[in-house]
Amino acid sequence: MDLSGSLGRHFGSIGVALNEHAIRLSVAQASRRTVTGPSARRAEHCLDMLCRALNVPDRLKITIDSAIPEHVGLGSGTQMSLAIGSALNACYGLGLSVRDIASVLDRGLRSGIGIGVFERGGLVVDGGRGEHTVTPPLLVRMAVPSDWRFILAFDKRGQGLHGVQEVQAFDRLPPFPQEEAARLCYLLLMQALPAVAENDIVRFGEVIIRLQRSVGEHFAPAQGGVFTSPEVAEAMHWLAERGAVAIGQTSWGPTGFCALDGPDFAETLTREARVKFAHYNTLSFLTASARNTGGDVLID
Repeated sequence: MDLSGSLGRHFGSIGVALNEHAIRLSVAQASRRTVTGPSARRAEHCLDMLCRALNVPDRLKITIDSAIPEHVGLGSGTQMSLAIGSALNACYGLGLSVRDIASVLDRGLRSGIGIGVFERGGLVVDGGRGEHTVTPPLLVRMAVPSDWRFILAFDKRGQGLHGVQEVQAFDRLPPFPQEEAARLCYLLLMQALPAVAENDIVRFGEVIIRLQRSVGEHFAPAQGGVFTSPEVAEAMHWLAERGAVAIGQTSWGPTGFCALDGPDFAETLTREARVKFAHYNTLSFLTASARNTGGDVLID
């Protein structure tokens, strides 16, 4: 919401936890360390950092059953870090909170959404970063209405900016107008959040579109346009013409998203989109539901 930092706090963001893309893994004591499954290399890196920082042995067997696609705007790095950290916390009885784990791995340096949704799920708003922030504070957590659905549009050819490239992009961007940041915050507080509470997806969608357009135009010099992928942009325009709302891009993309009221409507539109854009061979579409609970840690 605020890339200007004119009041002493930077960023601030809004996001939703989803069910359909998730990290599921198990951790067990072992004679030596093994990590298998999708995104195993990232998991090994997280394990190295956590075991050194927490001073615990790494003789563990980690089996990853499913992982979130990396660098497509779905928060895969934060969720993997918190999942492995939570497993180590349970395995060794460390008594750490989710935010303790996040701070060890320097998660939440910009957005606090990944931390917030792992903690509690639902729709969350974080307060950005101030001078003494360790992890962005969670300001709002709301349950998403049960009939709301989201369509995600993936472009398998590319990845959004991340790592060093993301840092460099932020450094090169021009100042964000203070007046626009103020307007976005006002619209979020006085229109979008009340719309969630009153199950008004159209009004909610209007604010998200405004926020996404404003931030997308600001990011355009770094990502090539309001959307990273022109094909995703075309698909989002087509979906909007057919009644989808809250059109936007997740983080640096290239994944696009929109919201709809009703699972049947969402599934129908998803099927139609697959047929409409099959000629690209690069786009795929998924209907997703909101997850109104945080991450689960089960001890066997």
